[in-house]
Amino acid sequence: MVMEFRNRNIISIQDFTRKEIDHVLKTSQVMEPVAKIGSSMLRGKILATLFFEPSTRTRLSFEAAMQKLGGSTIGFSDAETSSAKKGENFVDTIRTVENYADVIALRHRLEGAASVAAEYSRVPIINSGTGAQEHPTQALIDLYTIQKERGQIDNLKIAVIGDLRYGRTVHSLVKALMQYNVELFLVSPEILRMQGSLLREVKSKISVTEIQSLDEVMSEIDVLYVTRIQQERFPDPGEYVKLKGTYRVDLKSVKTAKKDLIILHPLPRIDEIAPEIDQTPYARYFQQVGNGLFVRMAILSLVLGATK
Repeated sequence: MVMEFRNRNIISIQDFTRKEIDHVLKTSQVMEPVAKIGSSMLRGKILATLFFEPSTRTRLSFEAAMQKLGGSTIGFSDAETSSAKKGENFVDTIRTVENYADVIALRHRLEGAASVAAEYSRVPIINSGTGAQEHPTQALIDLYTIQKERGQIDNLKIAVIGDLRYGRTVHSLVKALMQYNVELFLVSPEILRMQGSLLREVKSKISVTEIQSLDEVMSEIDVLYVTRIQQERFPDPGEYVKLKGTYRVDLKSVKTAKKDLIILHPLPRIDEIAPEIDQTPYARYFQQVGNGLFVRMAILSLVLGATK
């Protein structure tokens, strides 16, 4: 199978084969030294960042990645400053911006927004987080961080804790992990369990165990992936209040952890990881943030044809 990335839409991590994921990870490694000195490989190219929802890491790392590769950026970080405020429909926004840019990174609150954009756009669409279902570039960052910190992805025991129902980073990550030989532990309260259809799909590919207490597996896991409970995704604000602070990783939590455990978090965090964990050798979430630059440099260079 010939891998083709040029002009490719990146909508779901499930659109990638294992071979393609591994290629992105290898290209990301190549980009690490490039990030230090910069490059002109995307000179003359323009990235549009259309963020209809708030973002810090995703938007800034895409913009930094484009600039590190010699390109430039346009866009908005608040739809209130765009013509959407005037009532312009989503498709018209996409069909307008495609005239100004070579690639579009899109974040939107609605499920399927990236797919709709890809249907109408003449330039590649990169899903930068839509609804509660997908965040494919974050999954690639997570995999790259695991591989970089642990030397491999296969044969690891990975626990994912927190909001498994509404967390789009979790959804994309577990879909990606289906391509690898891993043992997965899903830790959440009953109301935030992973939804049935996705859970069945993941269980058909890899070993999955659902539990409600992290203590049950802390001594045996290699990777702990922590997510916040997302207030903005809850249909009922009262349910969020009940669940806020359900899980908190602190020094007591890691007392039985392996010495080489790594703790990841897509950020932002609220109170689910105590600040005291930052000073431990387990914390890798800020390294994870840094890796986002390299992975998004790789994605932009591949989609725009600067690398193969």
